[in-house]
Amino acid sequence: MTPDPAQIRKTLKEFFGYDAFKADQEQIIRHLIGGGDAFVLMPTGGGKSLCYQLPALVMEGTAIIISPLIALMKNQVDLLRGFVAGDGSIAHFLNSSLTRQQIDEVREDLLSGRTRLLYVAPESLTKEENVTLLREVRISFYAVDEAHCISEWGHDFRPEYRRIRALVDQIGRAPIIALTATATPKVQSDILKNLGIPDAAVFKSSFNRPNLYYEIRDKVDPEKDLIKFIRQHAGKSGIIYCLSRKKVEEMAELLCINGIQALPYHAGLEAKVRAENQDKFLMEEVQVIVATIAFVMGIDKPDIRFVIHYDIPKSIESYYQETGRAGRDGQEGICIAYYSYKDIQKLEKFMQGKPVAEQEISRQLLSEVLAYAESSQCRRKLLLNYFGEDYTEENCRCCDNCVHPKPTFDGRKEMQLVIRLVQALPEHFKLDHLANILAGVSNSLIKSYKHDELEFFGAGKGHSEKFWCTVIHQGLTAHLLAKEIEAYGLIHVTELGLKFLAEPWELRLVEDRVFSGGGDEEEDEEAAAAAVAMRAGGGAGDPVLLSMLKDLRKDLGKRLKLQPWIIFGDPALEDMAILYPETFEELKNCQGVGEGKARKFGEEFIRLIKKYVDENEIERPDDFVVKSAPNKSASKVAIIQSIDRRLALEDIAAARGMEMDELLGEIEAIVSSGTKLNLDYYIEENLDEEIVQEIYDYFKNEATSDDIQAAIDALGPDYYENEVRLVRLKFLCEIAS
Repeated sequence: MTPDPAQIRKTLKEFFGYDAFKADQEQIIRHLIGGGDAFVLMPTGGGKSLCYQLPALVMEGTAIIISPLIALMKNQVDLLRGFVAGDGSIAHFLNSSLTRQQIDEVREDLLSGRTRLLYVAPESLTKEENVTLLREVRISFYAVDEAHCISEWGHDFRPEYRRIRALVDQIGRAPIIALTATATPKVQSDILKNLGIPDAAVFKSSFNRPNLYYEIRDKVDPEKDLIKFIRQHAGKSGIIYCLSRKKVEEMAELLCINGIQALPYHAGLEAKVRAENQDKFLMEEVQVIVATIAFVMGIDKPDIRFVIHYDIPKSIESYYQETGRAGRDGQEGICIAYYSYKDIQKLEKFMQGKPVAEQEISRQLLSEVLAYAESSQCRRKLLLNYFGEDYTEENCRCCDNCVHPKPTFDGRKEMQLVIRLVQALPEHFKLDHLANILAGVSNSLIKSYKHDELEFFGAGKGHSEKFWCTVIHQGLTAHLLAKEIEAYGLIHVTELGLKFLAEPWELRLVEDRVFSGGGDEEEDEEAAAAAVAMRAGGGAGDPVLLSMLKDLRKDLGKRLKLQPWIIFGDPALEDMAILYPETFEELKNCQGVGEGKARKFGEEFIRLIKKYVDENEIERPDDFVVKSAPNKSASKVAIIQSIDRRLALEDIAAARGMEMDELLGEIEAIVSSGTKLNLDYYIEENLDEEIVQEIYDYFKNEATSDDIQAAIDALGPDYYENEVRLVRLKFLCEIAS
């Protein structure tokens, strides 16, 4: 069929309401109408769907649109039916959500020739009854949407997609157009090969979305930060992505408790509930949808103003596609991702047990995410480069690294030290172990391997183990170091790393991320709290009130003969100077203030704040108070009950499938939330009385914070980390809570 330019533009105006095409849309449409195969690489919001919707309306027959997203099918069918008032037969979808009666209606419209577009899931296309039906229908062309699903290197691999070409041959050959918003050169090659269209015309649009702002935030008190952000953008639609269904449900509940209209969206919900939640979001009955990363939402809503990744995604492709849902109308789009290396470790754990080839793919994709999160480079440059596009501007002025450039330092000496250590060890070890050796941190594992006797032990003791962890992370992202596949997590030196060791080149490491972990948790929390406050437009809070609170803390410390930090840490006082809490419940919303500490030390602080607010006629910022849902963790309850029954901690850990370090972390979280535990039975049986007393006295009389590393540095190398952690728990329960 020869494309008629006048007819094409007339259809564009009449059906879609546009006066002109974007980018390559017109060339793609003409090529398809002319009978050619095509591969379209176009970013989310670039207008991919028009490239097959418009040809379907002007060509004879029915276009088969293969899509993995049931939600998007319904959304697009509704839109198309809206273009042609009163014609419900022009577009249909065929998937597992339909009743038998609905399927019969679709069949009748198809066979009569009234349907121009049929959306079908790949699973539905494989059904013999559907293949038989489509063989009776005149097919205008096949559109394979989300074509990256074909490739194992794509972020949402679907095995059913690899059968599409065989099904096309079975039904009847017609032009094929493959479309995707995210495809590296490797994925593009896979798509063309698998669909059997090696000579297809390739259309690539720029991946640059200049209206999108990209930012990575450290995952410190993310719920509080996230709620503040959403309240600052009241009335604007947004999506929050979480890693698990459980977290999706918890986050939606947390937002609702704090007065933000939100609903969950994940594959575990009933199809009806999922559809209802989507419709409420589209109709703006709710402001926020919380969705799983794995279950990508097929929502075509042009005015989504923010996309927040509570958990870091598994690949750059999925991150780019998900952020691409923001600002599809070309207006404001804010893309924030919270980053913690623990999230990376969590995703790495999910890989274990999978085939080695699959682990290799996932590992490489995840390493790209890690590099992106920890980089000080322009984020737009990194994203575009990943998809094979050069961004030549030095400063995009629309990402955190460009708006707030991070100071860097030349880390070649530090990296050489790491590489020499790895090379010197006869066996390979995990990242944390290597960092502890360089920082001179002794623990049972290091002693068992006699690594405290190495020349490298303490070779980098001028920095903390957190510093060295970050250096090693950056070594991984620079491909100087790598993790083993079979025993994944063990570090070895790459060929590139050996070249670097022999002839090092300048290696810029991000100073703020590296040096923020200098071993003082209280300083880290204070910096994070200040950053959160600045984002909220409040600086570090009310400086006059903060000074008064510090004076009160100092005075109370003298009266109770306690170090000031034991009463309330600086981050807690910073929050009080922002939140102006006037009740015990409000006080508990401040960092590091649990129920016990609020009741034990809070009365005078509340009284002072209330008086200050009244005298200065201050309007309290209620929007900063984050209400929380009751803690429903069955694991924490079981741990508390086990300790009450005086079970050995080793037995509790074994029963819950935990390492001792993990169990102590859970216990520390329980205590920090205000629950008192009595661990004396275990401490008395397993620790020397004199050692307990020395550690206890240190925290009571000398410590300026509850930092473990600072305690070990002060007490000396003869004290094990777990001994210090246990006695610190005893101290916090008896004195500081």
